[in-house]
Amino acid sequence: MTLSPIRKIFFGVADRRQMFRLFDRHAQRPNRWQNDDGALFAGEWFEIARPEHDYMLDILPPLWMRGEMFALGEFLTGSITSVFYTPRINGVDRYFHAYCDLARPGSPVEMRDAIIERERRPVKAMTREERIEHIWSATEDRYRGYADASFRPEHRGKRTVIVYGRHESSLALLDHLTDAQISEKLPVHLRHLPLAEAA
Repeated sequence: MTLSPIRKIFFGVADRRQMFRLFDRHAQRPNRWQNDDGALFAGEWFEIARPEHDYMLDILPPLWMRGEMFALGEFLTGSITSVFYTPRINGVDRYFHAYCDLARPGSPVEMRDAIIERERRPVKAMTREERIEHIWSATEDRYRGYADASFRPEHRGKRTVIVYGRHESSLALLDHLTDAQISEKLPVHLRHLPLAEAA
């Protein structure tokens, strides 16, 4: 599974429980730990509150601190680690977590700039990809998974979620959800946001 370089994976401010779930939202992936899964994580980001930001700053000594950002010294996989940000956006201090590939020296700054650009948009909108990523992030593990042998070979290992029909439920490929299914799975406050074109 290949994901886009930088992507917002959760809409709203994640509380501590949600934050820890989002740290490894790919925990059920097939063949976990057998591959370099850095591409699954690099570029993922979401918003947190100040208590969660400060908790992560206090839990371990940071690898480095630079202005409004710090990196954790514990790497998730390979050269991928958590970077926490405190940018001032539209006059308000906000807090974010992102996975950056420190093998790319400009990765933390590139991520910061992408977060600020995304969050400065005057009209709230979500791309189809952002809607799908939010659904994956917000769905409990028992209602999501990965395509197994019951799917065609070219789809095996892709992300799936349970969808509900009139009389029964079934697994559907996350990337193949219809607009109606996406709307049903989004929280009410996100269903009617305009669809933004991907930048």
